[in-house]
Amino acid sequence: MDSVDTARTEGDDLLSELMRPLRLTGVFDSRWNLRGPWAIEGDAEKSCAVLHFITEGDCWITADGRTSFRLHEGDLAVFPTGTAHRLSDHPDRRGGIALGSVLPEREPGTSGEIRIDGEGPGTRLLCAGLHYDASAAGGLYRALPWALVLDRSQVDQEPLLRDTLRLLATTDRPVGPGDRLVTLRTFEMALVLALRPLLRELADNPATLPLLRHPGISKAMVIISTRFAEPWTIESLAREVGMGRSAFTAAFRELVGEAPARHLTGRRMQEAARLLGETSLPQSAVPQRVGYQSAVGFHLAFRKWFGVTPGEYRAGGPPAATRAAGS
Repeated sequence: MDSVDTARTEGDDLLSELMRPLRLTGVFDSRWNLRGPWAIEGDAEKSCAVLHFITEGDCWITADGRTSFRLHEGDLAVFPTGTAHRLSDHPDRRGGIALGSVLPEREPGTSGEIRIDGEGPGTRLLCAGLHYDASAAGGLYRALPWALVLDRSQVDQEPLLRDTLRLLATTDRPVGPGDRLVTLRTFEMALVLALRPLLRELADNPATLPLLRHPGISKAMVIISTRFAEPWTIESLAREVGMGRSAFTAAFRELVGEAPARHLTGRRMQEAARLLGETSLPQSAVPQRVGYQSAVGFHLAFRKWFGVTPGEYRAGGPPAATRAAGS
């Protein structure tokens, strides 16, 4: 296998690991029926991906310090980290309506509608705020471009994604027992289906995600994601990827946005939370499963990261237990 194939394989592995833990905790979706002139100012959304699917017409997306782009019928845009942006019928449109004034609540599990009647061309779109478990969004996820776009031809190449989006965009989609959970998991599937070709494209064009251009840091990210239970030190991790400790730490901070030790702790805490929340594994067995030889050390690290003890988390702790900031 030559170096190009090796880099592509490592990129695919890394992006696969990025997708694997994503799990939505709530969804707010809305249908927009708009006629120009119009502009709507969206808020920055924390721990929330935003999705726009154009079902009729077109619109412009603009954001501070970013290049504007146009979406046409059948196009899909995903904003992985909920960057604030404006949707409008013209790239220079100003004085738009604040999203909070027309959809003030946007509570997960509910739906809404925006209608603006004008005399210009019509646009219809499905919009959704996809709240995810913040503990699953590591440095790689946060390093994704602010906006990822699949045009209509790319969406059509993913029939399951296309049909799922069309179903979600209908105003009369089926309802019944468990509808809230079905909607949540359907949007979750749509997000994963959308990220798959988008991330494949990133792997083929690593210049769009600098982390993928660095073989040592890319390899370290895969190791941390898949082999977190091993007794790593910064020295042994740097040695494993063929780098010196200082160069490794500096490059990791620059490309990932946090120190390698913190990223490793985050991955271990993510898995610990999963084991405590989704399995019946004895609590005493969790530390070793996530790389801690000391139960006391694990307890202290978990409490510092989530704000609650492992026992409180398993019992259903407060909302702070879902954060990933570790602060």
